[in-house]
Order: sequence, then C-alpha cells, then structure tokens
Amino acid sequence: MKNVLLSTRDLKKVYGKRDSKFEALKGIDLDIQKGESVAIIGKSGSGKSTLMHLLALLDKPSEGHITLNGKNTSNLKQRKLNRLRNKEFGFVFQSFFMNANDNVLNNVILPLKIAGVRRSERRRRAMEALKTVELDDKAKNKAKDLSGGQKQRVCIARALVNNPKVIFADEPTGNLDSATGAKIEELLFNLNREKGITLIIVTHDEELAEKCDRQIRIADGKIVTDGKGVAKHDPSFIEDENLDGMRDRNHTKEIDVEAE
Repeated sequence: MKNVLLSTRDLKKVYGKRDSKFEALKGIDLDIQKGESVAIIGKSGSGKSTLMHLLALLDKPSEGHITLNGKNTSNLKQRKLNRLRNKEFGFVFQSFFMNANDNVLNNVILPLKIAGVRRSERRRRAMEALKTVELDDKAKNKAKDLSGGQKQRVCIARALVNNPKVIFADEPTGNLDSATGAKIEELLFNLNREKGITLIIVTHDEELAEKCDRQIRIADGKIVTDGKGVAKHDPSFIEDENLDGMRDRNHTKEIDVEAE
C-alpha cells in the first residue's frame, strides 16, 4: 500500500534473560497510513509505550522489523538512525523534557542544532514554530517561568520545528487540567488535519483516543483491537461462519471485522 508510512511485521521485544525474561511485545503486525491520527491504548504494562518507542526508532526490536516509507530500518547504523529520527519525527512527552533554565527559543531550536541547520535559519524556523502555537511573544522567557500548558505548547513547537512527517505524543495532556488539555488536543489535531502530519498518541484516556481516526488497543504485548475491528487472536472472540464478522463466545454481540 503506497500510503503506508510506518509498518511493522512480527515485532517482538524481550527484556531480561532466563528467569527474569519478560516479553513486552509478542509479534505486532501494524500499518500506519500517512496523515492518520492513531491512538495506542492500554493499561500500564500492556506494551503500548514499548510499541511507541520502537515505532519512533528510540529502541530496537528483539525480532521483526520496522519500515519507514517502505525502507527497512533494521540495518541502519546508529548515526543514520539518529539523523532519520531527527528529520522525520517530532516528540511531545508528558514530562516536557525541557531545559528549565534556558529560554523558550533555545529549547525549540535544539532539534535544528542537532540537524546542523545554520544559526539564522534556526532562529527563523523556531520563531515560526512558536508562532504556530501562539507563543512567539514568550521566546525570551525562561522555560521554568511558563505554565504547564505553555510548556506543552513549547514542546509542540519543538516537535514541529523540523517539519516532521510524524508526531509521537506520549500522554500529552496527562499533567494538565481539563481546560488546558483540551486546548493542547485541539492544537495537535489541527496540525494533523491542516498540515497532514501523522499523529500517534499513546494514552490511557479513552475520550482522547476516541478523537483519533483509529484506536489500537494493546494488552499483554498484543494488539487486541484495531479501529472498529477485533483482532482475530483475541481469545474472547471466535469466528462464526454464519456471520459477516465475529461475536463473543457467549454469542451475545456481533462486531464487524474488515476483511484482511
């Protein structure tokens, strides 16, 4: 499929050895389209954050592979991997990860420094990103003097500054009150709709997840639901040849499943 941006096949991640061995992911097959907004949902320990870290090339799988724009990333050397990640991805984290004692502008500029962009261009692009999140007037303020919502908007500006194809947002509203969180959500979804940036959100917030085009639910290292369908390996469901979909073992409800 030519519109697939990120793809995984038989993706597995194992931590530890022998008695301490833990299978965080147990064979994930997943395609994410260009311009989609996707929520990855699951309880603590389900594997959702591990999946995000692998998709974002922040970690390497134990088995399986990840392709970006049709290219296998498995054999890339670390320097090329870092360059690719910096160019293609933006990150918005719950904990902000900002230099509190530096000013807002310098925090936003950081990815451009890593990319080797010249100084004048760095400033222009950083100010443009700050204008997008309506914080260009705070460029000289120290990060520690901002409110929680302002800090998260700075993080979004930093994620935008390299014109990424994908923004990964890990619990982006988790540290914010509901009103401020709603503004951050609106900003992220506007970027998805207006700029065509693929948005991948890791969350346990069902209301936030429902706002995405697609919801992928993870449990025990496996995908159990994807969008409106139910994964066929979900043990709570069985196929029924008399139905155009699947129903639970007690035959109490029917759920449509797209043909594979």
